Amino acid sequence: MSGILDGKRVLITGVLMESSIAFHTARLAQEQGAEVILTAFPRPTLTERIAKRLPKPAKVIELDVTNTEHLDRLADLVRAELGSLDGVVHSIGFAPQDALGGNFLNTPFESVATAMHVSAFSLKSLTMACHPLMSSGGAVVGLTFDAQYAWPQYDWMGPAKAALEATSRYLARDLGKDNIRCNLISAGPIGSMAAKSIPGFSDLAEVWNNRSPLAWDMADPEPTGRGVVALLSDWFPKTTGEIIHVDGGLHAVGA
Repeated sequence: MSGILDGKRVLITGVLMESSIAFHTARLAQEQGAEVILTAFPRPTLTERIAKRLPKPAKVIELDVTNTEHLDRLADLVRAELGSLDGVVHSIGFAPQDALGGNFLNTPFESVATAMHVSAFSLKSLTMACHPLMSSGGAVVGLTFDAQYAWPQYDWMGPAKAALEATSRYLARDLGKDNIRCNLISAGPIGSMAAKSIPGFSDLAEVWNNRSPLAWDMADPEPTGRGVVALLSDWFPKTTGEIIHVDGGLHAVGA
């Protein structure tokens, strides 16, 4: 039986642990017929070890999305492996510890700037680095955490995600002429490495246990990965600038 990504070539960032959304996205993409290439920073060897647990081998390229030299060489490195790209997955986010955990009013701009650069501007940087490989169009999919609200402990990652969401809309506007779609998945909390770095994350997760209409399992990244794969596929050919919620429906209900 053919998969919904048969013949597609996809670059996926953010595979750090087997529990990460990016890992399950890569696994599902391979199972659905895609050729996958991974990027990693700061420890490509860690991603290479995790990649061995995927159904098929996947090349790992070192990529610091704040490093211009890394971005400039990316297209050539990917072209040597895959020739071209049909999809890009942005699963990158970082904020210094003093930008999280209840320190919102005291966080220095340097830390805010780091959070914005790595978590939001990088969507544009990564997309444009891959743009020369997407001459036949394609899909860019990023991951957000609903920026409509001010979440406990999340602090400057909230404005960074709001910037990510706006960046995605502007990319959708400017890249539509090239038949490149840009969408985001707004995921519920997953017990990944990124989530565990947020102080008080378990308190945040408790909100889902109490309010989400559909039962939410923090230990199961697969529903989110399925959403990413669906947006990478040709089943959403005229959807761009969109944010799809894979959060058990919590975004739709009040207190």
